[in-house]
This record gives sequence, C-alpha cells and structure tokens, in this order.
Amino acid sequence: QVQLVESGGGLVQAGGSLRLSCIASGNTFSTNAVGWYRQAPGKQRELVAAIGTPGFKSYADSVKGRFTIYRGDAENTLVLQMNSLKPEDTAVYYCNYYRTDIHTLVYWGQGTQVTVSS
Repeated sequence: QVQLVESGGGLVQAGGSLRLSCIASGNTFSTNAVGWYRQAPGKQRELVAAIGTPGFKSYADSVKGRFTIYRGDAENTLVLQMNSLKPEDTAVYYCNYYRTDIHTLVYWGQGTQVTVSS
C-alpha cells in the first residue's frame, strides 16, 4: 500500500503562486507515470497534470500555461508549480499514480488545501 503525503498548499490571492510537493513511499513512484489531481467542493476529483516517461507531460486545459509538473530531486517526489492562480483553482490537491480511469486508484493521501481568494 503506497503512502502519499502532499504539502505546500495554503491561502493565496488571485494571481499568486504556490508550489505543491508530494512524497510517496515505496520505490515505484519514480518509475511510473504519476500525476496531480484536485477536488473542489461539490465536484468530482479530476486530473490536473501528469508526467510519465521522458517527454510525456499532460495538463488539463484549465491549467495549461499556468501549472508545471515535474519530478523532485529526491526519489519518489513530485512537484506542481502553480502560477497565475485563479479562484477556480481552489480545491484539495492530491498526488497519485496516473490512471485514465481515476476510479481505479484506491489509496489516496490527505491532500493539501489550496484556496485562492479573489
């Protein structure tokens, strides 16, 4: 069972930036496609960004050009740099393996709250 710990969230004004970090237990996170997801109040959890084999990165249309996903320097770490934040980015953010069907992901961390004020 993988353990996922997200951090870096907080309260920021619109237009601001935050950097989220994720640490995963085990030794498979660094060698698999992984991603950041988010869940806003009253909405389903959605994929925000994913990174896989060298050269593969994918972003939700709503964050393209503003968010950047990359692997951290330490093994099994993942980072999401978020710039030009908007109120609609407010959500709890989670890291996990990348799956086209999010419902196949069983284990989740606590997530980190991002709140963007207008």
